[in-house]
Amino acid sequence: MNFSSFAEFIAMGNHGVYVWTSYGISLAVLILNVALPVLARRRYLQDEARRLRREESK
Repeated sequence: MNFSSFAEFIAMGNHGVYVWTSYGISLAVLILNVALPVLARRRYLQDEARRLRREESK
């Protein structure tokens, strides 16, 4: 496909809304697939550190 302008590229032949929405959703899913495990690991490590401190104080 050849586009004569950037606006025509964004419009994608009147299918731009669907194309760019699908790209946005895909990007959001990829970001969540990276961020959620990182946050879960951080939370797990904090909980374990808290548990160890609690056991040491007994």
